[in-house]
Amino acid sequence: MLILLIWYSDPQTRTTGMSNIAFSRIQRECREVVTNKDIESTGIMIEMLNDQLTRMKGTINGPPDSPYEGGKFDLDIVIPDNYPFQPPKVKFSTRIWHPNVSSQTGLICLDILKDQWAASLTLRTVLLSVQSLLALPEPKDPQDAVVAKQKMSEPQLFEKTARFWTQHYAKGNGQKDPEFLHKIMKLKDMGVSEDQAISTLSCCGWDLTRSTDYLFS
Repeated sequence: MLILLIWYSDPQTRTTGMSNIAFSRIQRECREVVTNKDIESTGIMIEMLNDQLTRMKGTINGPPDSPYEGGKFDLDIVIPDNYPFQPPKVKFSTRIWHPNVSSQTGLICLDILKDQWAASLTLRTVLLSVQSLLALPEPKDPQDAVVAKQKMSEPQLFEKTARFWTQHYAKGNGQKDPEFLHKIMKLKDMGVSEDQAISTLSCCGWDLTRSTDYLFS
């Protein structure tokens, strides 16, 4: 698995409020991701998006034996000026059906991104923790209550839905559920966008009548 890093790190050209401590720390952490052979097997990648090192894209592979297996999930990472004394802001930019991630905004419910952050933690730790969260969701501490309810009350439907979202949005392997595709097409024929059709059907337990009533009532 290739680990990619696009490197913009000339301190003479950057214009940012980020401290030298934060800038040096980010450089060191990114170098760790590039050179650590243990990370390579996890499929974690980081791509720098500006020369200030304040914006980057993280990518994680969906963990094996989960409905996210085979998917590649992108995350938007923003580094605060006083990093590492405050956590990075991290959210999914690839849509995902998971109780601890908002299916609409990509916001993540993860303790180390909030009150359990410590300056000793790193971007590598964050990405590995998010990847672990995909394997071990915590529906009793949800970010998305609808997904969490489905996970607890209809676990098989949750697995099917999460796998479908992985296939559709994260380029996961396998044939998409033909029944789900049929119902999405029915809503699209009514003028509903594909994303809205998928979201509404997922929230309504793939019940076409309920979904139609919700959209058009």
